[in-house]
Amino acid sequence: MKLVFSDPKTGKTAQVDVPKDMEGLLLGRQMNEVVDGSVGGLAGFKLRITGLSDSAGSPSRPEVDGTRKAKPLISNGPGMKHPKKGFRSRRSVRGNVISTDTAQVNTVIIEYGAKPLEELFKPKEKKAEAAA
Repeated sequence: MKLVFSDPKTGKTAQVDVPKDMEGLLLGRQMNEVVDGSVGGLAGFKLRITGLSDSAGSPSRPEVDGTRKAKPLISNGPGMKHPKKGFRSRRSVRGNVISTDTAQVNTVIIEYGAKPLEELFKPKEKKAEAAA
């Protein structure tokens, strides 16, 4: 499971893998709940869950309760790309609770910890290309 966290002050986003032994702390949590950042290695941070998606890429919708998949008639929001005015469609979406099928959890930082954000938002080092 991946934990994506964003900083509302700077607009930067980073991603960390949640260890298997810590995934149990996220299971059963709903969208808009506040979780401790130590789940993803962000000690001292508080994170608000803003969205979820499963391994097939289906987004979650706050009005779909539980962990089930559903096909509601939607006109905008998660699951709809650039709808025309008045257009509605049935789309496959996931419920608003984290389950074992959840592949990604999107969060926003609401309380900052002692670790500076520059350490968290480090760019990944590119591998040196082998000279042939």
